[in-house]
Amino acid sequence: MNTIVFDIGGTLMEYRNMPYVWLDFYEGAFDYVRERLALPLSDERLAESVKTLRQFNPKVNYREVDYTPEYIFTKATENWKCHFELGEVISAFFENMKLTPYIYPDSLPALERLKAMGTTLCTLTDVATGMPDELHKSYFPELLPYFDMYVSSVSCGMRKPNPKGLEDIAERFGIGAEDMLFVGDEEKDILTAKRFGCRSVLIDRKDRSVDFGQNFTVKNLNGIENML
Repeated sequence: MNTIVFDIGGTLMEYRNMPYVWLDFYEGAFDYVRERLALPLSDERLAESVKTLRQFNPKVNYREVDYTPEYIFTKATENWKCHFELGEVISAFFENMKLTPYIYPDSLPALERLKAMGTTLCTLTDVATGMPDELHKSYFPELLPYFDMYVSSVSCGMRKPNPKGLEDIAERFGIGAEDMLFVGDEEKDILTAKRFGCRSVLIDRKDRSVDFGQNFTVKNLNGIENML
C-alpha cells in the first residue's frame, strides 16, 4: 500500500462559518449578486434561479454526475433578460458566503510525515454545487503542495460514491486497489472505497461512533503513517 487518498472537507480542514446546508445560502447569495452587479432583476426571477440551482444540489436530486459551474449557472440564469458576465455572477455568488477555512492542526504534520516516507498522496473531494475548482482550492493552499494529484468531482466529472476519481488516480500511477487507502469522514467516502475495492479509513473527529463498513476508524491523523 503506497498511495493514500484523502477527502478534504471534514478530513483535513473545515469551514468555520459554513451554513448548516448549502441550500440555506442560495437565496441570500443571489440577492447579493443582484446588488453587487446592479442587475435589474425582480424577486420572481431570482426565486426561479434559486429553484433551478436547488435542482442541481445532490441532496435535493441525487446524482453522481457532476457539472461545471458554467453549465450550472447558465441554467440558473437563463431567465435573466439583461446583460451580465457569467464569471462575475459566479464570483459574486460565492463571495457572499465569506467562508473561513480552518486546517486541522494534525493535517499538515501527518502529510509531511507521509511525504517523507515516500508515500504518494492524492485527494478526492466533492466540490459544492456550482463552485469553481480554483476557488475551492484557494481555501486550502497549504495542503496542495503535498498532493501528487488533486482530483475533484468537477475535474473527474463524477461525485462520490462513484469511484471514477479513484480509478483516475490508479490509472495515473499504475496501481491497483490493493495499493490504495482512502481516508474520509462521510459514509459516501467509505462507499467509494468499497466500490473501487480499496481499504478505507473513517476519520471520526466528532466522536460519532458510526460504522459504515470502514476497515479502520481514527479520531485524527496522528499515527496515520502506521497504517502503511
